Amino acid sequence: MSSSQSRPVRIGVQIAPQHAMYPAIRDTVAELEELGVDILFNWDHFFPLSGDPDGLHFEAWTMLGAWAEQTSRVEFGTLVNCNSYRNANLQADMARTLDHISGGRFIFGTGAGWFERDYDEYGYEFGTPGSRIAALGEALPVITDRWSKLNPPPSRKIPVMIGGGGVKKTLRIVAEHADIWHSFSSPEILTEKLEILGQHGENVGRDVSEIEVSTELKGRDEATADRLLELGTTMFTLGISGPDHDLAAVRRWLSWRDSVTS
Repeated sequence: MSSSQSRPVRIGVQIAPQHAMYPAIRDTVAELEELGVDILFNWDHFFPLSGDPDGLHFEAWTMLGAWAEQTSRVEFGTLVNCNSYRNANLQADMARTLDHISGGRFIFGTGAGWFERDYDEYGYEFGTPGSRIAALGEALPVITDRWSKLNPPPSRKIPVMIGGGGVKKTLRIVAEHADIWHSFSSPEILTEKLEILGQHGENVGRDVSEIEVSTELKGRDEATADRLLELGTTMFTLGISGPDHDLAAVRRWLSWRDSVTS
């Protein structure tokens, strides 16, 4: 993916909206922007994914409205939105609104959904992995079409970030629609999946070098990150959670980012 060489290396931090009251999350957002993080994410769930399953937790999209006003430099979004929870046209309108509130810093991260408790307790049909992925593929053209009709339109082409690594269906949707592809791949798996993504790109008539590659840093060391960078990854993400929001790992990876870009 040769065009990755012209992209900056970016660090995205996912602040899990769990196990902390909102003032602590707000303070963490401010500190991360001050530290020089490139992108801030939350996640689109209704209950904690770790720790006490009934612990403190907040909804994603309303929180992003607050982040849009609070911040001035960082890009932000969900890692990732659950397509199942909202009508596609509504998602487009919400994304456009956040784009304008923030002055063009919103990233539309989205995926098919997977956490069954969210569906069951909030009254959504869980379906199957296949049906959820199919629904995502159907929604994305509707979303981009709605962006072309809204008044005012988005202030920029809102980047579409798709999370997931399924080789038959998800990567085809990535090839068709994504500006950014996010996964948890090791260097070995990323090598295989980039080849498959390229094949999907040929099938749909897309140059997949246009797609930015994003990979999770959890459990990685700098040597592994260097290898992921060599393979074309330019966005690197890591997660933090309440109640403590420990930023030690963030500082470490910001230092690595600066070392590979200096």
